[in-house]
Order: sequence, then structure tokens, then C-alpha cells
Amino acid sequence: MVLDCMASIRVGNLVLLDGIMNHMIYLDILHNNLKESAKNLGLDGNFIFKHDNDPKYTARKVKMLCLFHCKQQLHTPPQYPDNNVLENLWATFEIEVEKHKIRNKAYLKQVLQEEWGKISSDTTKQLVESVLQCLEDIIKAKGHATKY
Repeated sequence: MVLDCMASIRVGNLVLLDGIMNHMIYLDILHNNLKESAKNLGLDGNFIFKHDNDPKYTARKVKMLCLFHCKQQLHTPPQYPDNNVLENLWATFEIEVEKHKIRNKAYLKQVLQEEWGKISSDTTKQLVESVLQCLEDIIKAKGHATKY
């Protein structure tokens, strides 16, 4: 499993996991990466945190950590049309990863980290700037499906 983050200026940490993640592992990842990524991205607490409604992301302990460390959160209701810019980023990212002849898991992890580091700030800026229009389209569609 892979966990990632991004800001308009560039991508943040990419966390690679072996096995299945539960809310405690997710909590540990947040403890070890949230502040570091925010600092490295020059955000210093000035960011909007968003994750989906997966139970591991909505567990009580995770909510408490987010309450204290994420001043602004974008909450999504159940059955919310997907507007996850990271999924759009991954669509292009996967194309670059697939250009490599992956031989084993260790090489895959190496390629993921290398290609993640190559993502341009132009790409992340364009994706972040698309969020407002996406949210406006979702509001116009009264929460129903949109082109996103």
C-alpha cells in the first residue's frame, strides 16, 4: 500500500507499506509524516487536510489527531462524488512507473520513490487549482456525478 500527499508547490512524502493498513498504522503514519511533509512543503500548519471516509481514516483516534494537527479539514459525506486530485496525479504517475521493467518488490519501491520525486510543481499546481472548479461543479450537480 502507498500513502501520499501533495501541495500546489510539489509532492510530499510517499509512504510505502507492506501488508494491510488499519487505523493504528495510519495514525502512526500521520504522526511520522504529517508535520514533516507540511514543513517540507512550506505549509507550517497552513493546509487543508483531506482523506476519504474509509473506517481507518475516520477512527476516533485519527479524528482526534486531525482535530489538533490539521486546522482545516475538507470533510466528505458518504457517497460523495470523487474529487481526489491525488487520484488524478496517480493516473499520470502510474504511466511513468509502468515504463520500468519491474522485477521485484524492492525495485518497485525504488522506482516509486524515484518517479514520485520527478513530479513537477507545474503538475501539482494545476491539480490543486482544479479543486475549486471541481467543488463548484459538484455543488451545481447537487452532489451527483460530475465529469470528475
